[in-house]
Amino acid sequence: MIREKQKVRRIYGVMEKQFKTYYKHAARMKGVTGDNLLQILESRLDNVVYRMGFASTRSEARQLVSHKAILVNGQKVNIPSYNCLPGETIASTSNPVIENCKTFGGAVPSHLTVDTSKTTGKIERVITRSQIALTVNELLIIEFYSRKG
Repeated sequence: MIREKQKVRRIYGVMEKQFKTYYKHAARMKGVTGDNLLQILESRLDNVVYRMGFASTRSEARQLVSHKAILVNGQKVNIPSYNCLPGETIASTSNPVIENCKTFGGAVPSHLTVDTSKTTGKIERVITRSQIALTVNELLIIEFYSRKG
């Protein structure tokens, strides 16, 4: 149980207190708590920047966001945990990102669209669990927090 939680925390680069807050938020939402938790993590700005191919790692994406190299709907946002919503446009102002994006060969998830020539992307819809390519059993995480209280 704790290993799954730690694995997900490391993947997304989230500290324990923030992860627990995400769990509480996911538990209050309608639907499956485990799916909700992963959707919340996937909608973080640093993760969206990574998924769009603007950065080669989540750490690099986090740094780009922190250094104000990312625009959300034309506004500079420097909060990596910013919750991205469907319909929002993400753009980069950084030259290294532009070069990385043009050479990016990875598959962009279907809930995102990316224009590599302009280094912009758009969140089309909320991601579903089947689109999240993680080998994680989120039920163990939910069980861990359920027992803990």
